[in-house]
Amino acid sequence: MLRTSEFISPMHPDKLCDRISDAILDACLEQDPNTRSAIETMGGHGQIFITGELTTNAEILPEKIAQKIVGKEMKVTTNIVKQSPEIAQGVDIGGAGDQGVMVGYACRENEAMIPQEHYLARSLCRYLHELHPDDGKVQISIEDDVVIALVASWRGVPKEQLKNEALEWLSRQDLRIGNGLQVFCNPAGDWDQGGFDADAGLTGRKIVVDAYGARIPVGGGAFSGKDCTKVDRSGAYRARQLALHLLKTNDVGDALVQVAYSIGEPHPLQVSVIFNGEFENDITEKYRDFFIPERMKKDLSLSKPIFEKTAEWGHFGNGFAWDKPFSI
Repeated sequence: MLRTSEFISPMHPDKLCDRISDAILDACLEQDPNTRSAIETMGGHGQIFITGELTTNAEILPEKIAQKIVGKEMKVTTNIVKQSPEIAQGVDIGGAGDQGVMVGYACRENEAMIPQEHYLARSLCRYLHELHPDDGKVQISIEDDVVIALVASWRGVPKEQLKNEALEWLSRQDLRIGNGLQVFCNPAGDWDQGGFDADAGLTGRKIVVDAYGARIPVGGGAFSGKDCTKVDRSGAYRARQLALHLLKTNDVGDALVQVAYSIGEPHPLQVSVIFNGEFENDITEKYRDFFIPERMKKDLSLSKPIFEKTAEWGHFGNGFAWDKPFSI
């Protein structure tokens, strides 16, 4: 089976926006653990626009937070209001902050327990970013665990140098490499204009990169900028933890968990698992209490300022609390 996944550096315009949104959330949580947040950031060409909702007792300066990440030369405009009382009335009683379907996944393909192609793409991206902490993106294609194609585009790095560095990374991996390996480095030509100078970015535009890559379906909305009452974030984190637990306690190759919520209701409407892509089992009654928003907040320490780190290198397989299976 042919599988492909991409990954982007923390300096990519979309990632910069994710990081800003989560940095604002973290700054609020440092002062007020009960902060409600739904912050969206858009940036490009010298300007950043931050909008959304914040209900918090924290006193922060979103402009300064954004400029710390992207530079003081950027002009920052904010339009932030309090959470709608009509949304809050369901959350205040412990209910979910929105409806939706959330997905968690775990497999045995590598130490991070995420799809192998996504694991490799992230590893390559990290390697290149350590050498060149700038805007860039990569892509890996594998066929039956054999690497058959590699794509890398990186700001300020000549094509031949980038190719040599990508192949150096590949040589350090314990991988099978196809005889006809295709390598595309800066395939559109070398480039020096990147980040917000070259392109616009937006919070939540890389939700597949943030999750498990293209092989696994995404469920709810984006994660960044949202506090834990937004179950499209906390529910997905808990679903990952449950997938790891089910993988540990069953003789299967992978586990995909789906969770569905109604806004204002504390318990999920559905918790189900698919093993090895074939067998679906309704496990709602057994695990429904694990998905109550207040319980997830406590169990996973989601009232702490931990979220900007999740925006940098993906939300799963990086050693966060939800990357550890829970005990029943």
